[in-house]
Amino acid sequence: MEQDSIAAYDLPSRIASYDADMDVMHPNRHKMIEVALSLPTFEGRASLRALDLGIGTGAFTCRLLERYPTAHVIAVDGASAMLDVASHRLGDQRTLVEFRVGNFRELDALLAPAEKGHLVISSYALHHLDPDAKALVIRRCVAFLEPGGWFLNADIVLGATEQIESRLQELRVKGILERADPHDPRFGDAERAREFLRDLEANEGDQPLTLEQDLEILRGSGLSHAGVFWQEYREAVTGGIK
Repeated sequence: MEQDSIAAYDLPSRIASYDADMDVMHPNRHKMIEVALSLPTFEGRASLRALDLGIGTGAFTCRLLERYPTAHVIAVDGASAMLDVASHRLGDQRTLVEFRVGNFRELDALLAPAEKGHLVISSYALHHLDPDAKALVIRRCVAFLEPGGWFLNADIVLGATEQIESRLQELRVKGILERADPHDPRFGDAERAREFLRDLEANEGDQPLTLEQDLEILRGSGLSHAGVFWQEYREAVTGGIK
């Protein structure tokens, strides 16, 4: 994750509105988490160890611990303010989470060589990486996984062609305007919404790939059965098994 992307998420104003904004801009995010967590079959394993890349405000880890209440989670985020919010959200569950502040582009500095786990999860984080950096991070995640472990990513993807991407962006803006507070100046009309989204993506260093490009990276990382498990427009749940 680029330093500019990290800095964008460490601003008090961004933190304060993060979950509300996500519900407006990404209404499927909770469904995507549920889809991802429905895939592994760990059977409530007491020793389950997971890695959350870019925990943000803790939505994914919170649901994981509800499903596996004795799991241990290593939670990584470059923005310390985000980790504070996640810790508050998790409440008593925070005792099961080890928070590590750092850039997940540098996982070798955040994970000990001998550390292993059964699950890697991420949501709306890896699209901040360029293709080479994303490939390196996912390969490191696969090295962290025990055989049979899962890598699961809920994130943004580009349309397969410029024409498709253009149409998906139109639908994206339409949906945001329908969900947003009509008094929110950022979303007063389609043009203001597009301008806000362009500025946001530039500030946060968004670099989403097409679904096929993401799948190619997954297949090249050492995961077997890499695939897409859910998709709607520009959002997808992808992953695979080591």
